[in-house]
Amino acid sequence: MRGRRTPLDAIPHITTLTQMNTLRDISVGNLKRAVSIREQIEVLESELATLLGGEVQQSRRTMSASARRKIAEAQKKRWAKFPRRKMNASARAKIAAAARARWAKAKAAGKKTLKGL
Repeated sequence: MRGRRTPLDAIPHITTLTQMNTLRDISVGNLKRAVSIREQIEVLESELATLLGGEVQQSRRTMSASARRKIAEAQKKRWAKFPRRKMNASARAKIAAAARARWAKAKAAGKKTLKGL
């Protein structure tokens, strides 16, 4: 399995709101059973793929280096149309002082984050 799976991954064809509402009515036991069945299906699918000719890999599009370079150059041209804005030193100093004050207030309150200030 790749990445984290949630119980909803066990039921891949949920598309409408009515089906989502019925998902709420499923008991935890049935939902766990659905997840277990889905995992068994994945194991069997991988075994079948191995028997029929190797591992099934999802194809990914690759881009040549020259294509990536062209895209990067085009993006740089687009950004070059906008003037670069520079902040003067006094404005940066005001922002830095305000940030230091916020952190001092947070630390005085015994917090490790700025949430809730």
